[in-house]
Amino acid sequence: MKEKFIQIKSTGVPLAVENIDTDQIIPARFLKATTREGFGDNLFRDWRYDAENKPVSNFVLNDATYSGKILVAGKNFGCGSSREHAAWAIYDFGFRVVVSSFFADIFRNNALNNGLLPVVVTDNFLRNIF
Repeated sequence: MKEKFIQIKSTGVPLAVENIDTDQIIPARFLKATTREGFGDNLFRDWRYDAENKPVSNFVLNDATYSGKILVAGKNFGCGSSREHAAWAIYDFGFRVVVSSFFADIFRNNALNNGLLPVVVTDNFLRNIF
């Protein structure tokens, strides 16, 4: 069930990478499930874990310094294929808001339809956040 909110107070998790596509968000090999649960375990899987399935210590989602319900990402977030699973994975991981200076249209619509709020800011504002 999607959590409704009118206002959210949270720290942000900085992912200063541009052109993050949906296959980076949730790799295609994890799309076999038919329900929305469990996708968060594989969010940014190839960035979060090495070839031996060990956490990559310097990746932001593996760094205990950062936590929160707001993901702050670089420009052009959610580009690539139109998989709704990307929004499911971000939501299932615990994020409720994604901030970027540009979202791919299909990703933005999938996010909104699945309880995830995409917030568009200027490039300058995004640089200041980082």
